[in-house]
Amino acid sequence: MNLWTTPHKIVVTCLKRLSPFLEEELRALAFPVTRTFSNGVETTGTLTDCIRLNLELRCASQVLYSLKAFKAEHPGQVYDQLKGISWESVIEPSTYLTVTGSVTHPTVNNSMFINMKVKDAVVDRLRAKTGQRPDSGPDLKGAVVNLYWKEDIPEVFLDTSGETLAKHGYRLHPGRAPMMEALASATLMAAQWKGDMPFVNPMCGSGTLAIEAALMATGRAPGLYRDQYAFRHIKGYREEDYRAVREKLSQRVLPKLPHRIIASDISEGSIKQARFNARQAGVEEFIEFEVCDFAETSLPQPPAIIFFNPEYGERLGELQELEKTYERVGDFMKQKCAGYTGYVFTGNLDLAKKVGLKPQRRIEFFSAKLDCRLLKYELYSGSKRVNDQAVVS
Repeated sequence: MNLWTTPHKIVVTCLKRLSPFLEEELRALAFPVTRTFSNGVETTGTLTDCIRLNLELRCASQVLYSLKAFKAEHPGQVYDQLKGISWESVIEPSTYLTVTGSVTHPTVNNSMFINMKVKDAVVDRLRAKTGQRPDSGPDLKGAVVNLYWKEDIPEVFLDTSGETLAKHGYRLHPGRAPMMEALASATLMAAQWKGDMPFVNPMCGSGTLAIEAALMATGRAPGLYRDQYAFRHIKGYREEDYRAVREKLSQRVLPKLPHRIIASDISEGSIKQARFNARQAGVEEFIEFEVCDFAETSLPQPPAIIFFNPEYGERLGELQELEKTYERVGDFMKQKCAGYTGYVFTGNLDLAKKVGLKPQRRIEFFSAKLDCRLLKYELYSGSKRVNDQAVVS
């Protein structure tokens, strides 16, 4: 069986609560959606399809191609089943091998132990069939085998990504409290950002939101910013297929933007980092960076989007000062942003109430382990302006 041309189950994982946006991406790429769960989406495709998925998906973490699911009651049965797989047709014995996994089973209390059993099964099979064995270790620089084992049905996958896709590869200076690139993309999708109006990002920090907005608006796929993928170490890989996908994606890139993207921060150091990151992503020319208090940020004519990601208080800043900041954010949007759609992303729901506006919508996210909300505000002028105190769930 040629895995590069044989459709099989593919599980695309993501950060928690990003799966609705990952599903949206998969449907836009014309992939069938079989199942959606809290941190991933199941679809169908070939290993060749996995190249596209790795390069095009903005909200994904790993692209896993299923090899086999089976029943097992203890690690010894897992070893026996995996040793029966024709690994010699999947992995070159000269390839560096890494094993990862997610295991919830009463017979396993140490993930390193079960990963070792998986590695032993693969290595023992290759040595028996080829007389050679691959080097192995934790570095995600070669072929990656993933085991998912819950209850009595383990499933073994080829992880075609390797390093997580949630990091898009351009951000060498992440800043003090960075938003993961995949999360930033999902929040922009939730804000229905399509590049069809100006985008303003005060308090931009290291620039992730503004950069992702520019990448999306100019059609730049995140996979264009890295060249190391685990699928390149699977037997039968053809470099020309990979280069053809990259070339097609490169041809989709738009040379200019019809609307302004503005990113400001009071910290000159943060703007310096943001500029550097934008340069690495190839979008510095599309973003107007400003060093100023957020209330002094340039505002294009509406309609436009204004997007705040202020500090949350758990790790940075003092709560009393942040309460004043959130109040000022609300006053600024009320007084200066009529005709805009406003968004505030926060991991502190008590501070969010200090904005003093009633959100039209509350969208749930996680950032690291923090329960977060993206709050949407329609900022009307005149009598339609809503000044109600927010009640945030």
